[in-house]
Amino acid sequence: MRYIVVCLILFSSVVASAQQQVQLFTLDEVSVTSGVFKQAAETDFEYIKQLNPDRLLAPFLREAELEPKAASYTNWENTGLDGHTLGHYLSALSMYYASSKDKKAEALIDYVLSELKRVQIANGNGYIGGIPESKVLWKEIHQGNIKAGSFSLNNKWVPLYNIHKTFAGLKDAWVHAQKAEAKTMLIDLTNWFIKVTENLTDIQVQDMLRSEHGGLNEVFAEVYNITGEKRYLELAKRVSQLALLNPLAANEDVLTGMHANTQIPKFIGFERIAQLEHNTKYHDAALNFYNNVTEKRSLSIGGNSVREHFNPTDNFSSVLSSEQGPETCNTYNMLKLSKLLFEDSENANYIDFYERGLYNHILSSQNPKGGFVYFTPMRSGHYRVYSQPETSFWCCVGSGMENHTKYNELIYAKNDDALYVNLFIPSTVTWDEKNAFITQKTNFPEEASTTLIWQCKKKTTATIKVRYPKWVKNGELKVYINGKLQKVEATSGTYISLTRKWKDNDRIEMKLPMHLSLENIPDQSGYVSIKYGPIVLALAINNENQDGLFADDSRGGHIASGKFLPSTEAPMFLLEKGQDILERIHPIPNEPLKFNATNLLYPETYKNCVLEPFYKIHEKRYAIYFKTETPEDLAKAQAVIEEKQKAELYLQSITLDYVAPGEQQPESDHGIKHENSNSGLNQNRHWRDATGWFSYNLKNSKAKTKALRVTYFGKDSGRKFKILVNGVVIATPNFNGEKGDTFFDVDYNLPETVANNSETLTVRFEAEKNSVTAGIYGVRLIKL
Repeated sequence: MRYIVVCLILFSSVVASAQQQVQLFTLDEVSVTSGVFKQAAETDFEYIKQLNPDRLLAPFLREAELEPKAASYTNWENTGLDGHTLGHYLSALSMYYASSKDKKAEALIDYVLSELKRVQIANGNGYIGGIPESKVLWKEIHQGNIKAGSFSLNNKWVPLYNIHKTFAGLKDAWVHAQKAEAKTMLIDLTNWFIKVTENLTDIQVQDMLRSEHGGLNEVFAEVYNITGEKRYLELAKRVSQLALLNPLAANEDVLTGMHANTQIPKFIGFERIAQLEHNTKYHDAALNFYNNVTEKRSLSIGGNSVREHFNPTDNFSSVLSSEQGPETCNTYNMLKLSKLLFEDSENANYIDFYERGLYNHILSSQNPKGGFVYFTPMRSGHYRVYSQPETSFWCCVGSGMENHTKYNELIYAKNDDALYVNLFIPSTVTWDEKNAFITQKTNFPEEASTTLIWQCKKKTTATIKVRYPKWVKNGELKVYINGKLQKVEATSGTYISLTRKWKDNDRIEMKLPMHLSLENIPDQSGYVSIKYGPIVLALAINNENQDGLFADDSRGGHIASGKFLPSTEAPMFLLEKGQDILERIHPIPNEPLKFNATNLLYPETYKNCVLEPFYKIHEKRYAIYFKTETPEDLAKAQAVIEEKQKAELYLQSITLDYVAPGEQQPESDHGIKHENSNSGLNQNRHWRDATGWFSYNLKNSKAKTKALRVTYFGKDSGRKFKILVNGVVIATPNFNGEKGDTFFDVDYNLPETVANNSETLTVRFEAEKNSVTAGIYGVRLIKL
């Protein structure tokens, strides 16, 4: 019997510098052959084909003063973020084409590139973009006239974030689809950006980077990798935000309250720069960020954040109560970072997290019938909203189109004489260096096993490193080569190295026993999630009252704004002290991945319910996290929940519209405008104030509102300002800090002439001369 050499790589939070230890196969070298991931890719492409490229291209032609061939799409595509979807669309097509060689995908790529080339020629300076009033914007930036806010730049909605998608789309069309014209266009566009920013000081650039800018540093690092020209690497470093790089390189946790997906792409760029330059500081920042997010801030599905922001690590209550749970874009980007860190370390821990996010969040974020998810609520009994091709152009539609085209990117990797088998997905890989072709046959996770078949024309010496997942207990994994049991000395969380002279049709069979396990929510507040191996199990509740299940084109259409399931009716585990939850959950015979939790769940409504993989639950209300109570403590716990619930339901019943100042999407969804305004965080609550003014548009459904409720902080003093609704002054507050260290609400009655005349009310906070508005923590239209 051959002995298996153990490849044990210790997981360390500090590494001297980033150097790539493994190389990924290109997408055209790996094919997913069957199963849920193959189906998801095909569903994705069907959605993509329903989009009209001329409508996506319209903003680009408009800005180049060319006649659009069709009208722009609505939603985010004609309200300020015009053009952002096209870059994702081009990336998704390029990856799908590389993976499938589908001629329709190639034809669409060629058409989009030809139209963008027309745009670039018409602009005459290398620019390609759909940002409204682009010429004025970039002239202002070139002249050093920079007015940056977290989600705006010179009064435009995150134009740097927007144009990053175009850069990335061109990069992917070259890297994955091998379109030479995309490479030329990408370099010309990058040279344009250098010209626009050449006169800015480093301080001005850092000021500009306060505005969300996506992964610009990553894409410029890729341009350096493509061309070998050092100036592009210097550009990547120049657009790396020091306000994040420095504290995270020192392992300081400054993330709470930050807009999550604004930050994640920056660290992807840091790590890519570190790979190309072996830069310790950039690598340490990326690694510390990754460890912080995955160990302290991530949920069982792999996602993170609430209402798009990082919540406190010691308090996940808002995550469990909100309809705006983890954002799909966040996990899209965290998996990118996982992939880069794996390349640098060949450490299986990164694959464990990647697998978690892949099955439980990314796969679950696409309806098998088509449509992508923005928020995945962790609130028990809530539901998700799905996009539609003609109405929905959110960020998570763009990244969603990409997500399901590249399931083949990390199944395998290689270095020297070794092939890494990372994921258990039915697939094939062509290993040119060894003149070998490997097929993986598996029905994982329905069956806890996989088989690898080696095919070659002549015997070849090589090492196959198969992942020993953390979810398989030590000593339980079995490996057979050509039917012969091998001795395994590895431990879970590492790789098993199989070195031999392989011949045609050699077979490696792996038995991967899965077990039920509990995972506590990170703040250890008593809520648990059930997993089977790497798969998160959830409870499908019902399909009732799912308002807006399929999104319209409204600015808030991505939010599941239907009724909450009352907290007292949320499923929980009820068991005596000392009883083991897992001993009460049993597999259902002949129904893979389904489990019976009879006599464990409370209330009685759920007595005979079934736990099943979350990624299989769609168009239903569901529960992922469950509180555990004993019969003795149940009444007390329910009384506390009921009291909170009454307040919550009452507030819901009187609310017509609500905006959370200082939070990106709520403000964008409510048409924020501002001048000399700032935002920040106080006691984990976001605020906005101004020495000038700021305003929001709130929905006054059926003109029913009676009052405006504003939330303040008690210590604000010396604040003199006025509140206007549709131009009418309704209040002139003057706060002097008398309320102390508390938050409080003030209701302002609205004149009937204001409240009853419009279904949209513009609420404006305007500072008096030489003063500042109070910090505004909440703005709510109510119908008292």
